Amino acid sequence: MARTTPHDPAAPRLAALAALLADETRASFCLALLDGRAWTAGELARVAGVAPSTASEHLGRLVGGGLLAEERQGRHRYLRLADGRTAQLVEELAAHALPGAPTPPRTLREASLRHALARGRTCYDHLAGRLGIRVTDAMTGRGLLRQDTDFALTEEGLAWFAALGIGLATTSRRPLARGCLDWTERRQHLAGTSGAALCRHMLDAGWCERVGTGRAVRPTPAGLRALSQHLGIEPGHLT
Repeated sequence: MARTTPHDPAAPRLAALAALLADETRASFCLALLDGRAWTAGELARVAGVAPSTASEHLGRLVGGGLLAEERQGRHRYLRLADGRTAQLVEELAAHALPGAPTPPRTLREASLRHALARGRTCYDHLAGRLGIRVTDAMTGRGLLRQDTDFALTEEGLAWFAALGIGLATTSRRPLARGCLDWTERRQHLAGTSGAALCRHMLDAGWCERVGTGRAVRPTPAGLRALSQHLGIEPGHLT
């Protein structure tokens, strides 16, 4: 009698997770929520180009599957990614889903959006795109960050954050620094507690600003000066 391979109990859960993201509308919701903010069901419906009733059905599945968290304030329903691990999963799946050249944009608006996202964006709560990669490379080149085995801040890096007045929550179970695969640059950018703190500082200090209502960001004139002063990044490398 032929021997059968024991059934892995994780298989049904993995299949269920894959099924949640195996729909373009639900995938669009998850990608939009990578900006780290909470969106209303109506806003997500408009992004995906579906009716509110259709969006509600898909959002219910994502919440039930643990990928999204739901908050209600009065008559409004707000959705966000469940946590940082979910954001990392979505970003890395997006990177693996684009092995070759992307399909040409269908409209000028889509082309502009792609350009803006590739130039700079938030990946949940840290910087991604060319902006995120340039910052990560500059930190590594200055000895503030190590990438030889895994991502790790050096003593100089910790002092650099302190000098800028950026507090780091070292008691968090979240890693202080980790790499996150960038789906447009196909390289790793800085994530973790330090990546989130740096992104928050850059937005709060006016070093970068959001473009429109999505997750695209761009350096401001003040940000270009600050990044040149503190990391030696030439302004022309961020456009």
